[in-house]
Amino acid sequence: MTKKEKRHNRIARSPANVSFDEAVAWLLSFGFKEVRTKGGHHIFTHPLWDGILTMQSKKGYAKPYQIRQALKAIKEISDE
Repeated sequence: MTKKEKRHNRIARSPANVSFDEAVAWLLSFGFKEVRTKGGHHIFTHPLWDGILTMQSKKGYAKPYQIRQALKAIKEISDE
């Protein structure tokens, strides 16, 4: 199992305990691009996906609902 797969599995098991920096690195490893930052909101897109992801840091951690949205987006990309 690769480092990328281990990180993905760990994040999928526990979306409430993901550091913001790790969440950003995780998204980038799946091909997401950070298109802009507006205040504390980091906006990501992916060429194979029509939506956008917004990530925010709250005390150094990513918000769990945003991690769940990212997991859904990654699943949709992987199914294509």
